[in-house]
Amino acid sequence: MGTASSLVSPTGGVGEVIEDTYGGGGEACEIPVEVKPKARLLRGSLRRVGASRPGGLIGASFKSTASVQELECVAEYERLKKEYEIFRVSKNNEVASMVKKEAKLDRENKRLRAELQIFRETKENEIQDLLRAKRELEAKLQRLQAQGIQVFDPEESDSDDNCTDVTATGAQSEYWNGGALGSEPSMGSMMQLQQSFRGPEFAHSSIDVEGPFANINRDDWDAAVASLLQVTPLFSHSLWSNTVRCFIISTAETQPEVDIFIRNYSPKLQRICETMGYFFQVVHFAAENEKPLKDVRKWEIEKSSLVILLLHLTLPSCLLEDCEEAFLRNPEEKPRLIYCRKEDGRVSSVSVQQFIEQISYVNKAKMIDHIGGVEEGAYEIYNCVEKIIKQDILGCEMTELESKDLGSKEESTAPEEEVFGDVLWDAHDEQEQMEAFQQASNSTCELGFEKYFERLNDLIAAPAPIPPLLVSGGPGSGKSLLLSKWIQLQQKHSPNTLILYHFVGRPMSTSSESALIIKRLTLKLMQHSWLVSPLTLDPAKLLEEFPRWLEKLSARHQGSIIIIIDSIDQIQQAEKHMKWLIDPLPVNVRVIVSVNVETCPQAWRLWPTLHLDPLNSKDVKSLISAECNSANVKLTKEQEKKLERHCRSATTCNALYVTLLGKTIASVGNKGNVDETLQQCFQCQDTVSLYRLVLRSIQESLQSDKEKGLLREILCIIGVSHNGVSESELMELYPELSSAVLASLVHSLHKMRLLTYGCGLLKFQHLQAWEMAKLEYMEEGENVISAYRQKLVEYFTLQLSRDRVTWRSADELPWLFQQQGDKQKLHKCLLNLFVSQNLYKRGHFAELLSYWQLVGKDKSSMAAEYFDSLKEYEKSCEGEESMICLADLYETLGRFLKDLGLLSQAVAPLQRSLEIRETALDPDHPRVAQSLHQLAGVYVQWKKFGNAEQLYKQALEISENAYGAEHPRVARELDALATLYQKQNKYEQAEQLRKKSFKIRQKAARRKGSLCGFALLRQRALQLEELTLGKDTPDNARTLNELGVLYYLQNNLETAELFLKRSLEMRERVLGPNHPDCAQSLNNLAALYNEKKHYEKAEELYEKALDIRRRALAPDHPSLAYTVKHLAVLYKKMGKLDKAVPLYELAVEIRQKSFGPKHPSVATALVNLAVLYCQMKKQIEALPLYERALKIYEDSFGHMHPRVGETLKNLAVLSYEGGDFEKAAELYKRAMEIKEAETLLIGGKATSRHSLSGDTFSLKSALSPNIFLEHGQR
Repeated sequence: MGTASSLVSPTGGVGEVIEDTYGGGGEACEIPVEVKPKARLLRGSLRRVGASRPGGLIGASFKSTASVQELECVAEYERLKKEYEIFRVSKNNEVASMVKKEAKLDRENKRLRAELQIFRETKENEIQDLLRAKRELEAKLQRLQAQGIQVFDPEESDSDDNCTDVTATGAQSEYWNGGALGSEPSMGSMMQLQQSFRGPEFAHSSIDVEGPFANINRDDWDAAVASLLQVTPLFSHSLWSNTVRCFIISTAETQPEVDIFIRNYSPKLQRICETMGYFFQVVHFAAENEKPLKDVRKWEIEKSSLVILLLHLTLPSCLLEDCEEAFLRNPEEKPRLIYCRKEDGRVSSVSVQQFIEQISYVNKAKMIDHIGGVEEGAYEIYNCVEKIIKQDILGCEMTELESKDLGSKEESTAPEEEVFGDVLWDAHDEQEQMEAFQQASNSTCELGFEKYFERLNDLIAAPAPIPPLLVSGGPGSGKSLLLSKWIQLQQKHSPNTLILYHFVGRPMSTSSESALIIKRLTLKLMQHSWLVSPLTLDPAKLLEEFPRWLEKLSARHQGSIIIIIDSIDQIQQAEKHMKWLIDPLPVNVRVIVSVNVETCPQAWRLWPTLHLDPLNSKDVKSLISAECNSANVKLTKEQEKKLERHCRSATTCNALYVTLLGKTIASVGNKGNVDETLQQCFQCQDTVSLYRLVLRSIQESLQSDKEKGLLREILCIIGVSHNGVSESELMELYPELSSAVLASLVHSLHKMRLLTYGCGLLKFQHLQAWEMAKLEYMEEGENVISAYRQKLVEYFTLQLSRDRVTWRSADELPWLFQQQGDKQKLHKCLLNLFVSQNLYKRGHFAELLSYWQLVGKDKSSMAAEYFDSLKEYEKSCEGEESMICLADLYETLGRFLKDLGLLSQAVAPLQRSLEIRETALDPDHPRVAQSLHQLAGVYVQWKKFGNAEQLYKQALEISENAYGAEHPRVARELDALATLYQKQNKYEQAEQLRKKSFKIRQKAARRKGSLCGFALLRQRALQLEELTLGKDTPDNARTLNELGVLYYLQNNLETAELFLKRSLEMRERVLGPNHPDCAQSLNNLAALYNEKKHYEKAEELYEKALDIRRRALAPDHPSLAYTVKHLAVLYKKMGKLDKAVPLYELAVEIRQKSFGPKHPSVATALVNLAVLYCQMKKQIEALPLYERALKIYEDSFGHMHPRVGETLKNLAVLSYEGGDFEKAAELYKRAMEIKEAETLLIGGKATSRHSLSGDTFSLKSALSPNIFLEHGQR
């Protein structure tokens, strides 16, 4: 064959290479067929020949150039041209065919990869599930063995719909929800959405007082206690409003020890309590004051954290009643201490010996037998009291490891901060809210609130979207009482509904600051969701971001969320700072706010409104009668008629006025002139004037002008303060004020609703009481107010000069300077590093910022001044302790600057804090990890992710070495690293770390909840055993049942079985064998046998319980559903799947009847039934159930909800097992998209409610209103 290299001109000129279409230009390539020289080349040759002749023609004639040969060449050229065209087309067709084959292969490759992904993830997750289950069982075994509890294998238990667990067959795992909350479910065969009915199982009988111990469910109990501790701080029952109250009972013989103790040791105990954020108050009455102050003494004993009885040889009869009240009637088992001074050769009186024998018999007090002088005796009392306060009351004794980890003695007594990442939490604000709620709900009179409860319930059940509900009424109309009573009902009957409340106090107090309110609500949401995430402290950004937080966190909560803000109009510029209320709320969120009619913002008046009507005559009579009956005061018919006529105007028929009127009449008692008192009351036409009458009656009851003057001072000093004043502060402000006189005054003011306690501070109970005090004592105007404020300024300034920087001085002093308009002193106060540190660490960032703005400093100058102050302070620091304190100050400054957005300026103080700690402590000390963590946080905001990752990893390593791998501090570092990886789009690494962190936090909370729970169980069991020795009655049978449950929860199964059997036998004798209460006992016995793996006995008892409940209860009764569920689970455990099917089908029917066919709860029951069918290899029956469940979930929650993703995964596995690989891959892809969207949601941005693609949060008008019915009704 010829080649292109041989095709040259016949004339012997330079040859040309053919440019082949498939070869490279200028390169010789092989020709597929042998051909003759082309005519083109020949013509070129002829042209060149002609051109070589001088003056010659371009071409020659046909004759002169051999025309025949040329024609042959032309014909050959045409033939080759056609062949080439055919060749080119065929090759193009071949290429097109190859492209099609490549595309087909690519599609097949993707399909196979999808199948491989499903298969690989299935097997990996199955292995992870098994390993996880193994680790959890080992951990549980170790924990129980450490507690000395008999260990049994854990039973397979269901979880609530609203806490859905996704499990593979035979193995349990957590519900997956986007990385931060749990692990991805197994895909081994089928995932099951398991369910239970949390909370009490209500017996269908006239005796329906069940409480939380009615039914056996250990998992529910552990989860409930852990959840409670997550959302609500655990405050000691021995504390009365954040105060360690020490009540001293002494005889004349032991008065010297009392004097020495109060003078020398009380200040030391006060300092210990102050360091931990508590007040300390000693109350002691002289013996001669005993008779007139009997009620006051009893009240003080009830409030006391600790009662100390000091004895020597005698015990006067006048003290016996107090001693019996304190030591023998102590239902809460608060700490008690008896000090007895002995003398050689002298014997105590019979009364002393008898009383000590009584105390020893009940074993309810610690004893100090002292032989020696009074000085040594007082010191011995101090040592014992200090130990009781730290161990029994505050529970702050540190373990060896914790003591070793903390840097100084003072730090060892401070409460651990940053439980949730870098969130700054103020426990004092939280306790104040808890006390405000308790105070508001204390009334036993319902005031005809039932009609209002129905309206509030309708709001919860109404379909979204719905604006906030406005509860309006005049001052004192009962808005707070209504809301608190309704909250109690919701908490009782709807345990799965998350209720967040905030009671706004006096204007300008901390509770009325908008930024703190929003921060608190956000933190409560985050805590309930187990979410650890950075939270801005900038007030403007906080208010702006709250709707997005609400949207994100509500999407993770399966039930309803109710936000209640009482007296929202007391917030300054409420309309501006609460503008998020105007925006559309998430579908499962409801908001209720209360306002006074006169001060309600105009824009809010268009909202749905629930207006509280004035009290009717029946309610007025009921309130007044209740108060009078408590004091044994009887009113005549004529007096009742006069009261009824008087309480008809708008200002005299509100709840507060009528309550105060009843208390005023009751305070007169049988000894006073009721008609005269009534006449005085009738002249008071509003609450403020009635308060003035009450105050004057208290003044008249005082014995001396000195006490009247002290009363005035107390009310005025409380009135001009920021948040109130504590009793210990009052006694320091007024040294002439004894604890007995103060207790008497406070008792009178508290009893008559003038004052109340809030986090240990005395404050006005109602706004009208505060207004009355201003009218009564401050009519002269600003001069009087300024004088009292100056007294407080001097007091707290003196505290600062003595290095007593407490949360109180930080709260009050800057605010007082602000009210006085003294910018210079305010500026100096802010530069006190410990004041600013205290405000910042308690989350009062907005308050601190507002003070600096008032001084006229911008962020940069503020940072410079703080840094200069720190440099100056550093010059005076000597010794390890002061250097550690300096490091804390530098760290606080760095964090403060980071929150201000001054990242470049934040690095220097954080770096300096790190250097000091590495030098003063140790490079591997936990405090060094803290510095590394904070410095890394700055680099994250600065987008320097490499530096941040390195620092976080160092902090993690130090924390693991110091605390162990399962400490909350380790979880914090894991969360920080996960957030960092999230920002870098490393979602897989982030999710792994979040899962690990979540497990650590959950385990720690459960451990804490378990310890607390077991203490509650033991206490409750002891209380109940005394009640079961009587005759056969329904009450005793119920108590026996409750005791059985309590012992079950303590793992004492043998004792539990005895009590449950006794309960069943007694119920069968008293009520009959077919009574629903017998079904409850049968159900609990079955659960116990199930725990002991006696499945046949459990089956028999469950079947009996089910038979009774089917005949006695409604088809949709929750107790019936409860037994159906547990028997179905037992059948499945025993492999009796055919028996389980009708029960799962019945569960679907019950839920359809209870909630309607389109409720998500029905979808969950459908999924469970489908899973059962799949286990029975009945995929055809399972498919329509899954599809129906998917439709319900999509209609209820949107197309991007985790429940939708779970169901899609189940459908994907079903399709895979059926051989439809493409459909399986498509469904699995959709499920993964939902999961990735959820991961993004937790990591940062939520899908916009207003976007067209935001299916997760789309507002569907067709949404069933039943979605908002509480799951506790099941």
